[in-house]
Amino acid sequence: MTIQGKVVAITGASSGIGEATARHLAALGAAVVLGARRTDRLDRLVAEIAAAGGRAVATRVDVTDPDDLRSLVTLAVDRFGSLDVLVGNAGISKISPVADLDVEGWSAMVDVNLKGILHGIAAALPVFRRQGGGHLVTVVSTSGLKIVPTQAVYAGTKNAVRTLLEGLRQESTDGVLRTTSISPGYVRTELVDNAVDDPAVRTQVKQHMADLGIDPAAVARAIAFTIDQPDDVEIGELTIRPTRQG
Repeated sequence: MTIQGKVVAITGASSGIGEATARHLAALGAAVVLGARRTDRLDRLVAEIAAAGGRAVATRVDVTDPDDLRSLVTLAVDRFGSLDVLVGNAGISKISPVADLDVEGWSAMVDVNLKGILHGIAAALPVFRRQGGGHLVTVVSTSGLKIVPTQAVYAGTKNAVRTLLEGLRQESTDGVLRTTSISPGYVRTELVDNAVDDPAVRTQVKQHMADLGIDPAAVARAIAFTIDQPDDVEIGELTIRPTRQG
């Protein structure tokens, strides 16, 4: 496996897909560099990975702050000598009709889901170029593949990232950079906890996720698959969803 010995930085690593990816990649022999806002969770995760024989470090990262992404990349290089993969996983969702005019929610999604990915690219790309290789693995969503009511702006941010990565791929055909978009469907994570303001609707959405969603470890395995390709092979897009999702 090509994952053994790779250095992988992960945003949104304190729970859900990010946490599952950190555990899985560390178990496969990668050194993981974890970023999220909830440092107490990160510290516990680092300790658990180390207790299992893995290598992990962490730092507080708010992806809306470019300096935090630069700090994450710098930590990877300082502690492990390189950065091979950046998994851009941090994201938020605000579910409501456009007519509700949740301007604050729209701005937050743009700041985290789109600008957060751009900040990661800005931090990692110079290191990848200097090293002669690197891989951007970015978590988008099936919401961008099947547009549904109440998710228009969320889907828009995810499709903007998908377009961004395809443009970057076409600009980077010298063999140095690989880009991958991972589109999960319903996954049992905390994403919906703050996605809906109405408590009754939020409870209903969370129950639906719990009933239908797949385990975050399934997405972690998909991410590992894309990383575990020879350097001359690029998995551009990968969709992973429950078999019962429409």
